[in-house]
Amino acid sequence: LGQGELPCRPRGCWVQYPLKHDQGLWRIHCPPLALARSCPTLLRVCKVVTHRGGTIILPCRYHYDVSAHDPAEIRLKWTKVTEPMAFVDVFVALGKARRAFGSYRGRTALQEDGFGDASLIIRNVTLQDYGHYECEVTNELEDDTGMVKLDLEGVIFPYHPRLGRYTLNFHEAQQACLEQDGILASHDQLHQAWLEGMDWCNAGWLEDGSVQYPISRPREECGRKDTPVGVRNYGYRHKESEHYDAFCFTSNLNGKVYFLKTYRKLSYAEAVQACKNNGAAVAKVGQLYAAWKIQLLDRCEAGWLEDGSIRYPIVNPRARCGGREPGVRNLGFPDKKYKLFGVYCFKKAAYCMC
Repeated sequence: LGQGELPCRPRGCWVQYPLKHDQGLWRIHCPPLALARSCPTLLRVCKVVTHRGGTIILPCRYHYDVSAHDPAEIRLKWTKVTEPMAFVDVFVALGKARRAFGSYRGRTALQEDGFGDASLIIRNVTLQDYGHYECEVTNELEDDTGMVKLDLEGVIFPYHPRLGRYTLNFHEAQQACLEQDGILASHDQLHQAWLEGMDWCNAGWLEDGSVQYPISRPREECGRKDTPVGVRNYGYRHKESEHYDAFCFTSNLNGKVYFLKTYRKLSYAEAVQACKNNGAAVAKVGQLYAAWKIQLLDRCEAGWLEDGSIRYPIVNPRARCGGREPGVRNLGFPDKKYKLFGVYCFKKAAYCMC
């Protein structure tokens, strides 16, 4: 090695530990980037986990020779990988100059925990923040990169609108998830849901434009009984002309879902007004799933949701309560004039910054 140069270091992640866990702050330590002529550009992947509304640190550290490199000449750049070879600018720093981009403005800052720290802090994490981020450290003609995956704690829910199954093209599926407090799920999220026992016999769009569905109990009416368990994959489909359901993902609630006690059953219009009178709004499908999965909401009473469907959440299965498995029961989309159901409301937390 020449004078002032550093040896290349193997890449890999160290142990995860909680830091101010009540605030949703987690960190994973990874070996530092090596900014040195003898080292090629290296790629490593680390993973950090938080929830919607939390604060997270995307770790990135680098070594440099103070005698050979002026810290003011080192550029730090964070980008988000949106597609293979497609990036969105997140944050850039050169010397004392700082700039955040787009939806990251006002929510991002460098950690600056000593020399060589390029770690990025993201506050009030959103569903859209999920994904892979690249940290790039550049000095003149030398650069090195590291990759960090920001993962979210949450829940996947299958979705189709009132029109019925297999009625959504890709863009309509994206919009449907957004309207129900979610985003299109990733393959990794769907695979994790399958590992946890998810079984769903209707194919749905994922964020990358592929169409998949998870099977834990093979059966004749769902791709044949003799096929193996797993996540079935139709591959990438035409985003405009082909129609499927959607697999949506949502995370922690900035508020509370509850079944509103009323003296009688309600029509949809009456349900909307009842929640409004209670300082709330009719809950969305994603909000009910998050309340079931994260807040362990368990209620054996069917109620209206914002999209006009009737559902109820079961954590502890019991007789006459819709089956032997935990889950969110779906009774479909009845006529909104029917006065046969209660209503699930959602009330934002007083401190919510969303």
